[in-house]
Amino acid sequence: MTALGSKTATKSSPTPPRLMTRKRWVIIWLAFIGLSINYLDRSSLSVALPFMGKDFELTATQQGLIFAAFFWAYDFCQLAAGWYVDKVGPRRSFSLAAVWWSVFTMVTAAATSFWSLFAARFLLGVGESPAPSTAAKVVATWFPVRERAFATSIWDSGSRVGAVIALPIVTLIVALTSWHAVFIIIGVAGLIWAAIWWKVYRSPQEHPGANAAEVSYIEEGGARSEASDDAGAAKLPWRSLFKYRTILSMMFGFFCLNSAIYFFITFFPSYLVKERGFDLLKLGFFGAIPGICAVLCGWLGGYLADRAVRNGVSVTKVRKTAISGGLAGGSVIMFAALVPEAWMALALLSVAYSSLTVAATGIWSLPADVAPSSRHVGSIGGLQNFASNLAGIFTPILIGVLVDQTGSFVAPLAVIGGVSLVGAANYLFVMGKIEPLKVKAPAPVA
Repeated sequence: MTALGSKTATKSSPTPPRLMTRKRWVIIWLAFIGLSINYLDRSSLSVALPFMGKDFELTATQQGLIFAAFFWAYDFCQLAAGWYVDKVGPRRSFSLAAVWWSVFTMVTAAATSFWSLFAARFLLGVGESPAPSTAAKVVATWFPVRERAFATSIWDSGSRVGAVIALPIVTLIVALTSWHAVFIIIGVAGLIWAAIWWKVYRSPQEHPGANAAEVSYIEEGGARSEASDDAGAAKLPWRSLFKYRTILSMMFGFFCLNSAIYFFITFFPSYLVKERGFDLLKLGFFGAIPGICAVLCGWLGGYLADRAVRNGVSVTKVRKTAISGGLAGGSVIMFAALVPEAWMALALLSVAYSSLTVAATGIWSLPADVAPSSRHVGSIGGLQNFASNLAGIFTPILIGVLVDQTGSFVAPLAVIGGVSLVGAANYLFVMGKIEPLKVKAPAPVA
């Protein structure tokens, strides 16, 4: 197998023939829509919660526990979810996951107490767990190395888009009807998407819409498939992945990233309402600005990364620059609570979120970059996502407790910014060369 960092491989890569189909882009944009709905589901509660006061009287600590309930389930299911994606493939894993999460999104509308809301969020987390590993597997299967970062930026931006559209969509629905209708409408949208994915998705070799030229372009460009797997690497046990420094560094680094990212999908709306005095209209309009900036910068970051790879820059240098630089830029979140004006805070939060999104694009390219075989892409995605979402368990609780104890967001944002800098150092200095993990051959029997 040609090393991912080889300049020869990238410079000699064939350009797409004119008669080649572009089905891979249809597939990745469909995955983008699925992730947008996925994150709309999980973000909708954080937007609706400030306006659910007539039905729920919750302290900031209780809100943090409810947010964390989702991540307790979502996170600990990641270990099995990555293995499950590799076992059954993206078509089945994404479709079944979308049906599950859509059902329990609708169940949220029936919640009447702290514990029923807690249970609905917990079960929602179970259903959403296979989604990111599935999307990473789709990119590894459908895209050559030189298009991998941009394709990743597309599906990963669904998380930002879902959070962004949650603000205007949820606030509009609440204003016109009630918070109950929010979860019913979003749940129905997820069920419709699941049916479409089941009908449309196939592997490149099996898809009727992908011609031979596109399949050849994908395979020759380094996409991961069972046909090109090394037999010994494919047999590497799942538990052996923990022995690699690369994997452990990926897990720790993604934890640092999500410590900052999850502020934006949990307490961000409450911060704007309580700390900056935003009303319903301002929240729906101005609150979307950081997310919009993050989506655009994520796409730009992915495009520039692929361009650098095509121009012969090593994958190691490209990924480390995007990830470490993005995490360093994300640390400016610590200053958002200190500035006197709301527009200043929004500007800093936009810079932070955009930088973190660029880092996420690089991070989610790593499973396909380092997997010893195609059968490990989903598993590695699940491992790093498991570690990353430990931040989803602890960060909301930490923020809630610190806000209750200090009466402001200064302390929690300072902690988040510091963790981002630690993550940048991890990817820069701890992670080694980014290439497929080398599997040692078993010792010969005497």
